[in-house]
Amino acid sequence: MTASQIIFYIIAAFILGTAILSVTTTKIFRSAIWLLFSLIGVASLYFWLELEFIAAVQIVVYVGGIVVLIIFSIFLTQQSGKEMPKASLLRTITSVLAVLFGFALIYLLIYKNDFIGGDGKFDLSVKRIGNQMLETGEHGYALPFEVVSMLLLAAMVGCIVIAIKASPNPSKGGASQGT
Repeated sequence: MTASQIIFYIIAAFILGTAILSVTTTKIFRSAIWLLFSLIGVASLYFWLELEFIAAVQIVVYVGGIVVLIIFSIFLTQQSGKEMPKASLLRTITSVLAVLFGFALIYLLIYKNDFIGGDGKFDLSVKRIGNQMLETGEHGYALPFEVVSMLLLAAMVGCIVIAIKASPNPSKGGASQGT
């Protein structure tokens, strides 16, 4: 086993471990932090693949944008320290079966289609990436870029909606106190 393979397996184990912790922890704030670490792991995988631009976009959009908005909305709801309810046994069994089905499907796809690595090199210049992002044609990325911006807008609106929800205040709405 080469050093490159060992690094890949370490990064993959980190991503998988933090993703599992993100969905299994009972504290909502810790879940958001584990999600943050998982997305940083994905960015490190991009760095390992020498796709620095994609790694930077991963960090800026997901780590710097989405996760920060999630954490702010958790703090604004004043439930950052509360525990989430435990999942029912039926939900746990269904989740495990869905994961096993997904692994089986991926294995069948890999077994059926011989994935052969190409020897072609990518043109990773920032100029070419920028031109492709602005193109609206067949190989352009203008539409996905707009979808990402709408995702960030939806996350901001969701954060605002969660923050605006009025918390119950026992001093208001009751009988008036002597005037």
